Amino acid sequence: MRITKLIIAIAILLVGNTSCNTSTKDNEISDPIISTFYFIRHAEKDRTDPENHDPELNQDGLMRAVKWAEVFDQIDIDIIYSTNYERTSMTAAPVSVKKNINVKYYDPRDLDITAFKLENEGKNVLVVGHSNTTPTFVNNMLGIEKYNQMDDTDNSSLFIVRIIDGEATDILLKMD
Repeated sequence: MRITKLIIAIAILLVGNTSCNTSTKDNEISDPIISTFYFIRHAEKDRTDPENHDPELNQDGLMRAVKWAEVFDQIDIDIIYSTNYERTSMTAAPVSVKKNINVKYYDPRDLDITAFKLENEGKNVLVVGHSNTTPTFVNNMLGIEKYNQMDDTDNSSLFIVRIIDGEATDILLKMD
């Protein structure tokens, strides 16, 4: 009888120990993966020549581009994207110089959102676009149609999309 009780006790201990013996990997709490995307439209462009489809920034635009660099001065930016136009490149330039980061060019018409998110996972990203591309880009990042095309005079909106472990949140700020 004693041996039977001993065998049962050992069996219970072994089964209990096995079921409670989960790997340390399962018990570890991992840090969340946080990606933050800052979307802005280019600063004020030179409108003196309506035939010019790739104008530079005007004086107000140059001042705004410098202001954007001040806004992003306290933020660790890992990568900067811009469309390949004078006005977007010039808007990104002060941040690029201040952070010593080369600008990567993207084509909003040929953009794989899933690949973009994966490539920039865990990073802080600045994206400079246009009134008709920036809200679309933000909507695609969110997976919902939330924002309409921007007014052509809106050069001060800052869309922030934060993705934490795959869940996106957003906020729209005005930086006048």
